Amino acid sequence: MKKYFLLFALLFAAPAFAQTAPQAAPAGGYADLVEKLSPAVVNIATTQKIKNPPVMFGMPFQELPNTPEMEPFRDFFERFGQMQGQQPVEREVTSLGSGFVIDAKGYVITNNHVIDQADDITVIFSDNGKYKAKLIGRDKKTDLALLKIEAKKDLPFVTMGDSDAARVGDIVIAIGNPFGLGGTVTQGIISARQRSINAGPFDDFLQTDASINRGNSGGPMFNVSGEVIGINTAIFSPSGGSVGIGFAIPSALAKPV
Repeated sequence: MKKYFLLFALLFAAPAFAQTAPQAAPAGGYADLVEKLSPAVVNIATTQKIKNPPVMFGMPFQELPNTPEMEPFRDFFERFGQMQGQQPVEREVTSLGSGFVIDAKGYVITNNHVIDQADDITVIFSDNGKYKAKLIGRDKKTDLALLKIEAKKDLPFVTMGDSDAARVGDIVIAIGNPFGLGGTVTQGIISARQRSINAGPFDDFLQTDASINRGNSGGPMFNVSGEVIGINTAIFSPSGGSVGIGFAIPSALAKPV
């Protein structure tokens, strides 16, 4: 796995006895920071067209066992359906996720599973501006995807930070689209680093107790400097909702991908 090292940080390292001042929330909270970052965080809506097979006697004939003994029944079901003029029924399935703009020209990062098998992808901004998105690239092993939207103006964007510099206990802020509610802000800390959740060959997640729910996937995890240090991707939850154990792809992994 590629890592980013800062040469100057090594050359001008503090003495071993020096201590880093603990992070503290500003007196007015994070309202100013969130106000600055939120315009670059987007909702991602996808639609997928699925064809359901015709149903005979309450059962899709494709579900009959594919054995020689059942072949006459399969043939009858198929012929009967053709005689009745039954055709596969097409329906649209929609899903929602999150993402963030990384440059003024309209490149957007999200999770691969947010846009997987989508026929149409729409990026929605906090001011309700909507843009059709083009899939530029995707990587299933790291669950990352890059989209591109065309706008007639420069777009608000955020910058990628150095997740290698993040420490357990650091304050983080997550912004996303949980349950389709739109821009929602949660705050917590980094609970663990280099966490493996058996998601693939590049398991190296940041764990956080900042509330992450369905729909947050693909959204950014910020440090208190307003830099993206993680892409919110998964949760551990017996109930399906947040129980304070969420996982984000570190920016150090996302950058080269």
